[in-house]
Amino acid sequence: MAIDHVHPDDVRSRFSRAMSEMYRTEVPQYGTLMDLVADVNEDTLANDPGLHDALVRNDELDRLSVERHGAIRLGTADELFNIRRVFAVMGMYPVGYYDLSVAGIPVHSTAFRPVDDEALRRNPFRVFTSLLRLELIADEVLRAEAAEILSRRKIFTDRALFLVDKAEMDGGLASEDADEFVREVLETFRWHSDATVTLATYKRLHDAHRLIADVVSFKGPHINHLTPRTLDIDAVQEGMPKRGISPKAVIEGPPRRRCAILLRQTSFKALEENIKFKPAADGGSSGTHTARFGEIEQRGVALTAKGRKLYDELLASVRSDVQVASTGGNSGDYNSQLVETFRQFPDEWRELRTKGLAFFRYSATETGLNNVAGGRLPSNLDALIDAGYVRFDPIVYEDFLPVSAAGIFQSNLGTDVQQNYSESSNRVAFEQSLGAAVQNELDLYADAERRSLDLAYEVLGLGQPAQRLIA
Repeated sequence: MAIDHVHPDDVRSRFSRAMSEMYRTEVPQYGTLMDLVADVNEDTLANDPGLHDALVRNDELDRLSVERHGAIRLGTADELFNIRRVFAVMGMYPVGYYDLSVAGIPVHSTAFRPVDDEALRRNPFRVFTSLLRLELIADEVLRAEAAEILSRRKIFTDRALFLVDKAEMDGGLASEDADEFVREVLETFRWHSDATVTLATYKRLHDAHRLIADVVSFKGPHINHLTPRTLDIDAVQEGMPKRGISPKAVIEGPPRRRCAILLRQTSFKALEENIKFKPAADGGSSGTHTARFGEIEQRGVALTAKGRKLYDELLASVRSDVQVASTGGNSGDYNSQLVETFRQFPDEWRELRTKGLAFFRYSATETGLNNVAGGRLPSNLDALIDAGYVRFDPIVYEDFLPVSAAGIFQSNLGTDVQQNYSESSNRVAFEQSLGAAVQNELDLYADAERRSLDLAYEVLGLGQPAQRLIA
């Protein structure tokens, strides 16, 4: 008898729900943050019927309440290889390569996420996954010691890997196995207050870089944050202090705009947690560690290569002119400069589309469908839009921004230090460790735009689109 396998989207939903429940228990402020985001989203939708209608039209309203992204930091190539296999069972695949070493963070990363439209609508759970770059540790003795410590640890349970093998062999998991898979994999992400190193070793790792200490000193890659999606991050930033949460000084990413682009993120400071270290000759075995924090994001439209180039140039200009201290110094000047500089980036949907700066999802309108029988439709896309026969809606940016990620990391590390590493990005080595190539996010957005345009023309009886605005 054939086994009825659970769809990967459902496995992902079960896991993200379990992860959220676990993190809410471990970090109570996360629950407070979730309540705040829910209130802000409800108010935003109530005050913006157009936004509500657009979310409904694109099947994005239901996903809003379940949308999360998490982040983990791994220590070895084997860990990265196996986490890819684990996420594949959940229908999540590596998208994008991010080199954070350029911002003084000794990791490179990818995002595991769903890639097709239907899977994203069902549950867009993502995990930003970083791999420690031991070669960037200057102290050769410490580098070797860190590698030896990491080689001894085992971040997956035997049962979790058994179920991954079974899923790969059988093409999926039955419901009971899927539930067990979720329970077993959750153990990889659970917080442990017992370190695997002595306090002295921890301090040496910490002095090299606080993130190195976080990766090397524990038995597994505890989830360091879970992030809900808000429709108004400025309202959340303003609301956090009223609920006893202290936000970081500035919101990472672009300024507030009428037409939201890419990704804006903020967070509250990492928790200082008591740690029991391995006993040592000097007797010291207790201390503290900061790693886990809360983060919120607001997602805008995905930008084309042309749009992303303009965005990167404008942001780099602001960051070179004004540096924000970890204490919040210069945050007012930074925000003012950000707003002023980004006036150069178009802030109307039509202009973003006609200039090829962003990706859009096209659909036939009721007016267009009502005119099909009369054969009066033009074939030119601009003419179809101007006549009200075709609608375009922004495609949500599903990925991450390395500068923003580094800004969140540095804020929660509590330091202004900008370390410079001689090594540059090494995507080839990362993909070798991963055991697969990472997908290009721009290709995914372009494909989604192209499919929507083809479908709009098909239902309007126009054949193949004569014009594309995919840059």
